[in-house]
Amino acid sequence: MELSEQEKIRRESLAQLRSLGIEPYPAAEYPVNASASEILAGYDEQKGNFQDVVLAGRIMSRRIMGAASFGEIQDESGRIQIYVKRDEICPEEDKTMYNTVWKKLLDIGDIIGIKGFAFITQTGQLSIHVKELTLLSKSLRVLPIVKEADGVVHDAVSDPEFRYRQRYVDLIVNPAVKDVFVKRAKIIATMREYFNQAGCLEVETPILQSIPGGATARPFVTHHNALDIPLYLRIANELYLKRLIVGGYSGVYEFAKDFRNEGMDKTHNPEFTCMEIYVAYKDYNWMMKFVEQMLAKISLTVNGTTKVDIAGNQIDFGGEYRRLPILDAIKEYAGVDVKGMDEEQLRATCKKLNVQTEPSMGKGKLIDAIFGEYAEKNLIQPTFITDYPVEMSPLTKRHREDPSLTERFELFVCGKELANAYSELNDPVDQLERFQEQAALKSKGDDEAMYIDMDFVRALEYGMPPTSGLGMGIDRLTMFMTGQTTIQDVLFFPQMRPQKTVKKEEADK
Repeated sequence: MELSEQEKIRRESLAQLRSLGIEPYPAAEYPVNASASEILAGYDEQKGNFQDVVLAGRIMSRRIMGAASFGEIQDESGRIQIYVKRDEICPEEDKTMYNTVWKKLLDIGDIIGIKGFAFITQTGQLSIHVKELTLLSKSLRVLPIVKEADGVVHDAVSDPEFRYRQRYVDLIVNPAVKDVFVKRAKIIATMREYFNQAGCLEVETPILQSIPGGATARPFVTHHNALDIPLYLRIANELYLKRLIVGGYSGVYEFAKDFRNEGMDKTHNPEFTCMEIYVAYKDYNWMMKFVEQMLAKISLTVNGTTKVDIAGNQIDFGGEYRRLPILDAIKEYAGVDVKGMDEEQLRATCKKLNVQTEPSMGKGKLIDAIFGEYAEKNLIQPTFITDYPVEMSPLTKRHREDPSLTERFELFVCGKELANAYSELNDPVDQLERFQEQAALKSKGDDEAMYIDMDFVRALEYGMPPTSGLGMGIDRLTMFMTGQTTIQDVLFFPQMRPQKTVKKEEADK
């Protein structure tokens, strides 16, 4: 690894620190007793509080003025100014800690611990007067310089390639990024509370599966050496959760890591987090109300309002959402009535509408292609698209009024699917027939079609009560609740294409 000039200087400083008997990476506990935000929010000059402060953080700026200096350190909660005076941190004759260590061997990015007291400077800025300074971790790489003045960030690090590959640096120099992930944690915590109050049990199901089921998607394949069998990374946890409903639980849910061996774009990552919940003795009508109340609660908790700005649209998660059958949506936005069409007629309609198709696509995917091309982009406010044709929903109960349809809904926001829910199919004979239809599609070349899971059919044969189930992508939900437009901005470490090796001479040009 070829080092830059600055990296060489920092390694030389590291060696000098050790020659002075200073360990750059000490192992002892550092007794932090306050945070920057606590001091900034709670200091009262009249009370004279925060007079015995122990803080730790990263040096973000320094202004050295002879025997005294100002700087800023940043901890998890934010930045605070520090005041370092030579004779305070070096009360004896030896001034090495100030003159050599602080002034010459420490750098922006180093992590230090300070002990001191809070005070207001002559310019009116709250600061920490440092009485003792300890190096806790020497930084060997140079941080990108981000300047902040009067609450305005200048020269922000915005290159997504850099930010996503080196998220640890992104979090240091772009503090607002942390807020997105704090909100993500609040979203999940709020959902857990909501489900637990509804009497549901959080469970865990296998990630490695012998049959990938619960969704139409291409799986990742791996191999179990001891058993000498192929295994698949989970594409959905639906079939295992419904087995637990068969086993007698009235409500179960799971926050699951799912994996789909498909493309990547601004709203798709091959590894993603999905929440699925199944509640016995409920149907999809009940689930729609359940979802409306949940999303309103999440938005209020995270943002203090049910209204969120997303990509220039003010989205309101409060109230009752529009309910629109999928065939009516196609008629409304594409101007054609596809109800009752067979596969040949649907292909002709797709051709007429300039919708791209593949020979392996059956009726369900052809209808979905028309809907995706013409209707989805128009569904800006939260909208339940309901009553999908049977061919599109192999795990869903047939509609009680029209057996050619199913009791299914998908929730769309800003033209993107956020949730998928059913009145779950609990007829084992019908379920096996649906699996067999999926197998026929797979034999035609549809590599996303479902496998036949005979153990799941066997579970249904023991009897599963009427059940409603819901799947919701946590990454996409976080995008909506935080106003982000790409999934990479709500994942700490999104999947990236392999980084190309660039010769130094080319990089320097």
